[in-house]
Amino acid sequence: MSLASPPNLLFILTDEQRADTLLSEDVSLPNINRLASRSCFFEEAYCTQPVCTPSRGSLMTGLYPHTHGAVSNNVPLPLEMRCLPELLPAGIRARYRTAHHGKWHLGDEIFAQHAFDEWVGSEDQYFAQYREGRDKNALSPYNTWLRGHGFKPDDGEYFSRDRACCLPEGFGKPAFAAEQACRFLAEAGRDPFILYVNFLEPHMPFFGPRSGQYDPATLRLPENFGPQAGDGLPLRLLAERFRREGFEWYDLAGEAGWRQMTAAYRGSCTLVDEMVGRILSALEANRQAENTIIVFTSDHGEMMGSHGVLGKSVMNQESIRVPLVVRLPGQNHMQRISGPFSQIDLVPTLLELTGAVPDEQLHGQSRASLLGGDDTTLQDDIVVSWNDHPTRREALARAPLRDWQKETAGTSERFIAAMTEPVRTLITADGWRFSTSPELREPELFNLRKDPLELYNLAEDPAKIPLMGALTNRLENWQKRVGDTVPLS
Repeated sequence: MSLASPPNLLFILTDEQRADTLLSEDVSLPNINRLASRSCFFEEAYCTQPVCTPSRGSLMTGLYPHTHGAVSNNVPLPLEMRCLPELLPAGIRARYRTAHHGKWHLGDEIFAQHAFDEWVGSEDQYFAQYREGRDKNALSPYNTWLRGHGFKPDDGEYFSRDRACCLPEGFGKPAFAAEQACRFLAEAGRDPFILYVNFLEPHMPFFGPRSGQYDPATLRLPENFGPQAGDGLPLRLLAERFRREGFEWYDLAGEAGWRQMTAAYRGSCTLVDEMVGRILSALEANRQAENTIIVFTSDHGEMMGSHGVLGKSVMNQESIRVPLVVRLPGQNHMQRISGPFSQIDLVPTLLELTGAVPDEQLHGQSRASLLGGDDTTLQDDIVVSWNDHPTRREALARAPLRDWQKETAGTSERFIAAMTEPVRTLITADGWRFSTSPELREPELFNLRKDPLELYNLAEDPAKIPLMGALTNRLENWQKRVGDTVPLS
């Protein structure tokens, strides 16, 4: 499926947003939900790896993390890995003004790269990952913008994330992102454009100007809130960590602290929604909305109390599922798309929609024919992986274990395996979630149709051994196709 040439692309990415925040009675997202009501709404969308850098690398390149190389946070994306603007044929690329705004987290954070004409960074903290020749004293445009409004940095020359989150709403990173996006759209006029807008929120730190919007006492916690009997060792370790150590200033030993943090998290989601609304209004005011592909998604999810855990990095639904809507030019109704969808398919899909032939070396496949069509069910397996960098394993091996870590893991070897071992997860169209991590030897098998909260791990059931063997074979077939060499057994 190709659209009237050339369609614009507005790609809006949040950070660490749960899939269940969309179309929810619990979180106010009027602008994003309105967009969803006129878009293709993916009911079961998944990231490629539930942590920022690897997932963002896949969103930009259409390759799984084990191939694009940015396998862990703060590992730069190799310069030879082509991002979407670089994957466009020269004739199509020449039509577009391109811009990347906000968080990048793939190396050389505030410097233009990968065929983006305009680059407006907002994060100063990643200077340690700048390549040789980059000015490590350079300041982000957000830093300069804040200074222009009379604010003084709190961390040497930088504004810490804690400081930025405490600023009045009009001077936070979401407001800056919206202002810059609206400025770009006005300058683009009727010229074709590709614009990526990347919000840091609702990523931690979990506080901000909307922290008081939701009442902690009355909000609903996840149905699978707190540790569950069937949780594996990684979840048990993480749950015990947050129970004993809390997070930021939140005491997570009891329900009250979780409620306070959940309220702040939802407030950040609503704050981002308002800024998304400003961007969409600017698009309409510029009379470009009806010729623009709009994508809204997040790089991964957030556990936020499910199974007693905070953050991501585990293979549970709350961590690996993401919100995803794609609006085609002129679309005015919701098309629900069921079945598992991987973000690995976004790059080839967007390439086809802009008139390009997707590169055969991409790991995903174009789903352009599905968008706006009659067939709205996906029938393929998708894979989510976990890859860790050797330096993390080395650091954990050097650090002494706390008493509770020893008690929960049993041995330092099992603790390190639980925190670092590569995992491969298969999600099937008929509702199975199978995860294997051979060193830890704790496979997970969940029937998502009957057990969407993942309370009952069926991997210990002898009757399920043939099924797990078949699912392992399907993972091995995926490995052959994409060149993944991680042992499964």
